[in-house]
Amino acid sequence: MRKTGIAELPLHNGKAPPWLFEKMVELAGSILDVLVLEYSKGEVIRRFSDPCWFQAFGCIVGFDWHSSGLTTTLLGAVKEALKKRNFESGIFIAGGKGKTALDTPFEIDKIAQKFGLNNGAELIRTSRLTAKVDNNALQDGFKLYHHNIIFTDDGKWAVIQQGMDPEKKMARRYHWLSENLLSFVDEPHTAVICNERRRVLNLVAHEAKNLRRGIVEIVKEERTEKLIAEVKIALSMPRHHEISLKDINLKKLENIVRRAKEEISSFEDLILVKGMGEKALKALALTSSLIYGTSISYRDPAVFSYAHGGKDGYPYRVNIRLLKNTIEILKEAINKAKIGNREKLDKIRKLVEWEKSLVK
Repeated sequence: MRKTGIAELPLHNGKAPPWLFEKMVELAGSILDVLVLEYSKGEVIRRFSDPCWFQAFGCIVGFDWHSSGLTTTLLGAVKEALKKRNFESGIFIAGGKGKTALDTPFEIDKIAQKFGLNNGAELIRTSRLTAKVDNNALQDGFKLYHHNIIFTDDGKWAVIQQGMDPEKKMARRYHWLSENLLSFVDEPHTAVICNERRRVLNLVAHEAKNLRRGIVEIVKEERTEKLIAEVKIALSMPRHHEISLKDINLKKLENIVRRAKEEISSFEDLILVKGMGEKALKALALTSSLIYGTSISYRDPAVFSYAHGGKDGYPYRVNIRLLKNTIEILKEAINKAKIGNREKLDKIRKLVEWEKSLVK
């Protein structure tokens, strides 16, 4: 098991309006369908464990580009999308916000019994351990209020959970991945990087190995001891809500639009679809980049807000027509691919064949 990263986000009030949440469910579900078709269930789990990809995913479906609510709303939409499909992909999700988070073990057990999974007890233990580590063993001032575990019928899992620091008005999101399982309590963090540093009690650092052993002895011998260690954060979002030039890689955004236009001649039947104008093409190109791009593609999550807009109007208010158009195109491509006609899905993939040029 490895902890793949941490994201820090400003606390925001409010929630997605029903009309937007409905479309978030549709688009999130379609994107997951394509990922399973084109890659695997395991790749979906890996993507969820990446804090930057997850943030970009929230942006592409129309939520605020950097607020704490992205985590809870996006995972709620994903949960609804998977439930609507009766978990037919073999990907499941349990947990949520507040009391729903506390009910995670019961949800896991219910899913395991219904779908014949033989690792329900192990998943429940994983859920509890990851929550204990981030809430108790890593004392960084953030108390957990949201917890989700997303897992497959072949044993892979990712945990996404979020804590709150009401004094700083910040939320912190923690990502875990089941690959390379080593230890829950010995250096589980990887790629933990941030501009901000804070002194915390970190009992899962490798250098705290003797301390952990000592704590076990303390419990037996009633002694006391402490250790202070530093951790860094993987993705730190700014407090300001508007998207400024410093928040995005403008050159990358310009290249996405320019390259998409250059590809027009190679897939006329795609861009001649009704409504496939410049804005719709940009939205589809960004969605394609989220699905087919490499990890470098989504290092700047704010870029993906330019696909369909954001709930609170940054960089512009959600364009429902664009959102519906992207959903319809993906659904049509998915349905055709399921009966052996991959032509449309392949043409969507072509939008990112030039991706390497975006980072030169």
